[in-house]
Amino acid sequence: MENKLFERLIEEVKNLGAYKANVIAVNKISLDRAFRNMCETNACGVYGKCWMCPPDVGDIDMLMAEVGKYDYALVYQTVTELEDSFDFEGMVEAKKSTYPIAQKLRNVFKDMNITNALHLGAGGCGVCEVCSKRTGEPCRFPELAMPSLEAYGVNVSQLAPAAGMKYINGQDTVTYFGAVLFKEN
Repeated sequence: MENKLFERLIEEVKNLGAYKANVIAVNKISLDRAFRNMCETNACGVYGKCWMCPPDVGDIDMLMAEVGKYDYALVYQTVTELEDSFDFEGMVEAKKSTYPIAQKLRNVFKDMNITNALHLGAGGCGVCEVCSKRTGEPCRFPELAMPSLEAYGVNVSQLAPAAGMKYINGQDTVTYFGAVLFKEN
């Protein structure tokens, strides 16, 4: 049963535009509190400005414990070619292209009657152009909002090989990862 389900999930996410995908046991996911510390340096400029990013997404220890409540993870990646390694606009656009894949996966899981799932994306949430956190309002779409893998302490550079993927896919490319953690119903 698992193999057919896993094969179908992999096929579905690839049909949505993922470059590669695989299903792995959640216990193969490396978690580290240090990723929250990196968020706190605010290198991305979103710390404290998005409901799905630290510190608002929740306590790191609780989030890492939540990961352990699931059995499997559908890990997927997108790979986009850039003009050159300094093509920041291309990187931003590539990241934006991951959001529709992540959101459409919600329907895939719903259609397969897998209701116990946690969707984690690449970087910040991306549902709204401007997060309502910045305007002092509650989240506009809590059912669609998506925290990042890193916000949950996932070490993506170790997640990639655990899922049989490369973390870096060549010169002048950018690779983004997402995952859906789930339990079979």
